[in-house]
Amino acid sequence: MKDTLRAATFLNKGGVGKTTVAAHIGVACARQGHEVLLIDLAGKQGDLAKQFGTWERYQQQIENDDDWPNITTVFQPEWPSIVEKLGDDVVEEFIIPTEEHVDIMPAHPGLDALDAELGNIDDASERYSRFNNFLDEYVDPLRYDVILIDLPGVTNNISYNGLWAAQNVIAPVQPATFGIQQLGELEEDLKRMQTQLDAEIELTMVLPTEVDLRTKLSDRYLETIKEEYPNTVAPLAVPESQDIRNAAADGHTAFRLETPSETAKKARRAFIRNSEELIQRLQEPERQVI
Repeated sequence: MKDTLRAATFLNKGGVGKTTVAAHIGVACARQGHEVLLIDLAGKQGDLAKQFGTWERYQQQIENDDDWPNITTVFQPEWPSIVEKLGDDVVEEFIIPTEEHVDIMPAHPGLDALDAELGNIDDASERYSRFNNFLDEYVDPLRYDVILIDLPGVTNNISYNGLWAAQNVIAPVQPATFGIQQLGELEEDLKRMQTQLDAEIELTMVLPTEVDLRTKLSDRYLETIKEEYPNTVAPLAVPESQDIRNAAADGHTAFRLETPSETAKKARRAFIRNSEELIQRLQEPERQVI
């Protein structure tokens, strides 16, 4: 691939599995031979770093005041001057490699204040394009094949920055009517951004997650998703699996489980197949946006 492919996991609700999806899709892409960078903009709690067992080490850096520059610094107007002073390789200093062959740019406590800081910028184009400019100028030259951005479960200035930069959205949805309603709200948000900011942002993949594949209710839910989003629904739904939650608590993805349950095996197959489809969709030269 000549250019870095980008996507963001986003839905205007917390607890729908955005971080789980970002981590597992990222590892699945890496298992296909792609160089992958995962970026956590979802909040100070550092869930993405926790998923890969690297949060405690980074938290120690924060406590020792050895955490500058970081993900929040790149949004500041002084960032180009910082790079000029510290050198072009400064970005690599806050990228953390993991044992699952993906790199992560972890969240930082400063993200909490960042949303308000961005809100003080009057020009909308300037307010929402800062992260895109950072990726264009300082991350793309690192030659990653795929960048996945984990966004907050709320529509704010940080999530708008991530959406603008990614231009492609992976929307995890859980098997409930409310989940389908949220997809409709997401589409309206993306249309609004396209109109107001002249930004092309596409709902690239609707990914049903935590689905109990044994029930008729889940079957009906999946059929509804396929009917309403026939061109964007992922090839395979990700089944509900306690193994995935246990793996996250232990600091790794389900791909590192030595004795996975049947649901975990199905989830891994789903993530691999969906990652293949995601790469294909991101590589298409012309796709119809919402």
